[in-house]
Amino acid sequence: MNLSALNTFSAYVIPVAVISIVVFGLIRRVPVFDTFLSGAKEGFSSAVSILPSLVGLIVAVSMLNASGALELLSHFLAPVTNALGFPAEVMPMAILRPISGSGSTAMLTQIFGSHGPDSFIGRVASVIMGSTETTFYAIAVYFAAVGIKKTRHAIPAALAADFTGYVMSVLTVNLFFPPS
Repeated sequence: MNLSALNTFSAYVIPVAVISIVVFGLIRRVPVFDTFLSGAKEGFSSAVSILPSLVGLIVAVSMLNASGALELLSHFLAPVTNALGFPAEVMPMAILRPISGSGSTAMLTQIFGSHGPDSFIGRVASVIMGSTETTFYAIAVYFAAVGIKKTRHAIPAALAADFTGYVMSVLTVNLFFPPS
């Protein structure tokens, strides 16, 4: 399939999906517009309920960046990360990744600018970005949306998964792109 045909196809996917949903609702005798308004109202109230969590998270990320705490923590953890073969240049991004997707993306861009995307450091950073989650953001948003106050084991399990992603990123890059 050539690129032109793919572009034409993609231009029609969303309109066809919306029309199909409306037609299906009409066939099933669902009040489509009333149902849409009800869903929009529910979505708006969910957005309002998670707003305090998002504001707190954004403030925390800004404070971490501005205070230099990420750099300090990176230097503190450097002996351990060096022993594991984890690039010290990726450490600030790895620390910020569970907290902020946009902050870690900005750090990824800096890593690409200074080391290149095809370097060992760039590849490890790329694998981390693809294999880990913005843990605290996801928990703050999704748990607040459904009214869960106690996270119990969710945060430790998610952070363990993130740590596994960090370790495996180094191993995977070494496996597929061995140093020459």
